[in-house]
Amino acid sequence: MSDIVLVHGSGHGAWCFRDLIPALEALGHSVTAIDLPGHGENPRPLQNITLDLYRDAILEHLSENTILLGHSMGGFPITAAALAAPEKIAHLIYLCAYVPQQGKSLVDLRKEAPRQPLLEAIERTADGLGFTVRPEMTEQVFYHDCPAGTVDYANARLCPQAIKPQSTVIDGLDKIATVRKSYIICRNDQTIPPEYQDVMAQAFPSQRVYEMNTGHSPFFADPIGLARLVNTISEDI
Repeated sequence: MSDIVLVHGSGHGAWCFRDLIPALEALGHSVTAIDLPGHGENPRPLQNITLDLYRDAILEHLSENTILLGHSMGGFPITAAALAAPEKIAHLIYLCAYVPQQGKSLVDLRKEAPRQPLLEAIERTADGLGFTVRPEMTEQVFYHDCPAGTVDYANARLCPQAIKPQSTVIDGLDKIATVRKSYIICRNDQTIPPEYQDVMAQAFPSQRVYEMNTGHSPFFADPIGLARLVNTISEDI
């Protein structure tokens, strides 16, 4: 089966894939979930965190034929890693994720969306280098359809998100034009508007665009369904 590397989104860590990992392993895959620098068990000062640092952390875990799955913000670092080592990428999976466009940062893409549901939930850190999500609003934006206990579990682990990686532009995207890519739209997403996910998914072949009827965290809301979908995508290599 496949070697799959899971890359989390803003403020999260490898911990968010707690339920997805065993579901994928049960289907025969080898799975690694990583903590990007500054997240989870990989602490770093906000001022030191860059998109290049995210990229390099992913590169350390690539085998010769890796499927990279990036959730939300994770779409940018998996793209950066693919640009650095395209020969090691079997497939890029964007899970309700931001898809880099030439000359635009993630911040630019977020502003292009027709709605900004996350805006009222975030607070800048005192130094202005990052942001956090208000604990009382995480259920609304991230986990509204997740099992009981998810909010408490996540709130105890969410961390500040550095802004610098999200304000960085990725260029040279034509270098990975031939790398297989799929997009999973989450139809009940309360963080990235599904209608904007539709727009980003237009860059993908129609047969590689999938849907889930979940919110922004399908790895908690429906880990079995997500694992089956990733397994289906893994067969397209």
